[in-house]
Order: sequence, then structure tokens, then C-alpha cells
Amino acid sequence: MDPVKAQHGHDHAHQCADGECWAERATEALAAAGYRRGGARASLIELLDDQRCALSAAEMEDALSTTATRPVARASVYRILEELEALKLVTRVEVGQGLARFEAHRSEGHHHHMVCDACGVVIPFEDDELERSIQRLAQKVTFTVAEHDVVLHGSCAECSA
Repeated sequence: MDPVKAQHGHDHAHQCADGECWAERATEALAAAGYRRGGARASLIELLDDQRCALSAAEMEDALSTTATRPVARASVYRILEELEALKLVTRVEVGQGLARFEAHRSEGHHHHMVCDACGVVIPFEDDELERSIQRLAQKVTFTVAEHDVVLHGSCAECSA
């Protein structure tokens, strides 16, 4: 199995629930902003739409080298990610040590990340109590939280063993 699929999983049917795919929304937003449709953009959008969690630009380049009709250069990956980020279609996840990962910005399925500092694996997690705690804190200090991401650093089970 593809390491990107194995690590991050695919759930395209879930992401197209309620009649709107993130990929369709992203393609339409890029077109409305004046960006031309192209093979590299389409391939990257499809890859991001199929991911459950954040990928690095290098992981995207590697995945696209085997799945895209034409290879997509890392510079193109970064350029397209910047366009998507400017339109608030992707979320940048800072995982430490100057590394960033990116994931499709969706209204549903909000999750956070655990990062293994030894091997670099990123594990998504959801926690309703954490979400309630963030809301309580925001109310306590009278602060409106527009968005948030919690990144926990440590060691995964394999590296801890």
C-alpha cells in the first residue's frame, strides 16, 4: 500500500458528503481568483481532497510522482499550496523544526496532531473535551477563537519501544 495512503487514509466519499467536495470548492475558488486550471493544480487538489491528515510538500511531490499524469515539481507544489492557503482552502500545520504540513481546510472533521519527534510521523486525533476546554478558556478571557490547532510533540509507540 502507498505510504501516504497507509499513514493518512482515504475517505473521499465522506469528504463529498452534502453534495460538495472540497476539491470542487477549491477548483472554483482558484478559478474565481483568476488562477488557470492546470494539470498540476488538479493533481494536487485531488491528492489533498483524498487525505485525512496533513502532508508535507515533499510527501505530496512523492505521491504525485507516482499518481499524476505528469510529475509535479516541488516548486509547483509550494506555489499551489501558497495559492490555496491565501484563499483559506488549506491549513498549514507547523510540526516543529521548521517543518510544515498542509491539509484541506474543511468545516467538518476538525482534528489536531501528535508529532513523533524521532521519526516524524503525524497522528491525527480528535478530543471533544479539549474542544470544550478551548471554548471555556475563550469565554473566561473574553476572546473569540477564529481557529485553532493543537500540536503535541513526543514519541510514537514504535519509537517509544
